[in-house]
Amino acid sequence: MSELRYCPIKHRWTIVAPERKQRPYEFLRPDQEEAPPPEADPFAAGNETLTPPEIFSIPALDGSGGWQVRVFANKFPVLRVEGEVQREGVGLNDTVSGVGAHEVIVETPDAGRELADLSVDEIVPVLQAYRARLVDLRRDPRLRYVLIFKNKGREAGAAIAHAHSQLIATPIIPTVVVQELNSSREHFRHRERCLFCDIIRQELRLAERICLESDQFLAMAPFAAGFPFETWILPKEHSYDFALATDAELRGLAAILREFLRRMRALLDDPPYNLVLHTAPSPHPRPGRPDFWSTIEHDYHWHLEIVPRITRLAGFEWGSGYTINPTPPEEAARFLTEADPDREE
Repeated sequence: MSELRYCPIKHRWTIVAPERKQRPYEFLRPDQEEAPPPEADPFAAGNETLTPPEIFSIPALDGSGGWQVRVFANKFPVLRVEGEVQREGVGLNDTVSGVGAHEVIVETPDAGRELADLSVDEIVPVLQAYRARLVDLRRDPRLRYVLIFKNKGREAGAAIAHAHSQLIATPIIPTVVVQELNSSREHFRHRERCLFCDIIRQELRLAERICLESDQFLAMAPFAAGFPFETWILPKEHSYDFALATDAELRGLAAILREFLRRMRALLDDPPYNLVLHTAPSPHPRPGRPDFWSTIEHDYHWHLEIVPRITRLAGFEWGSGYTINPTPPEEAARFLTEADPDREE
């Protein structure tokens, strides 16, 4: 069974998942990647028997009786829903039993289309599935965080080419999210303002790192972007929890996300990329931290982070914890603003 292991030196959790060694194609080189024939694509419409049972779905928009978005448990999960959460120390180390959830969110029944190819009407159900699964999994008091992410392309971690996202729900809050929560709380404690809202106001005023803007959302290159063309998409109005987003807000997000993905594809020649949703943790009481949820509603701000995988980490980055970004965020924003989203491949 999987377990989560904590390093007291690096303050980092690792999921040790021996069952994942059965996962196909895990260690293939990128030049060995081949799309499966339609009849072998486990995520394509008509091949539902090739996946675990359906957990959630949204009907096809054309009224054909099929599905538009489909969710099921990952066949090779890093965490499993069965069991109770056990926390114990192993000397100076900590372990937590590998209880959680790992699900696949298939974004379209069509094998040949990516998220950037979908219309706004087709992307909205994907975001609605994110919201629905987030709400449902938060009912489980064992789970403290639901991380929703998309790996596009083998170099970004995708083992199957068919357009899909994933979620992993964990009995701990990921270290990166904890750092964001702590930074946001510290800023709010001193200024009584949301850190993200302050950054949004600053970026709108400076207009140096804005990639795209709509009435509801802002796509911006963060000032200290760790990777070339790293971009965050944030609601312009304060909102701490993606689970509370309305359908109208999801439509606005779908529109700016589609525009950004198409510009990035045109500019960077269809790069592999990772997309991650950072939102508030599950609202369950935390032993020893009765105040944990006391200000999250005011100090945190949900957002999407998108990183095209066009560089690789080397020894210095691994050893120092720093990243080296050869493309200034101001240039990245300008290139993306000028990119033609409808340029032919």
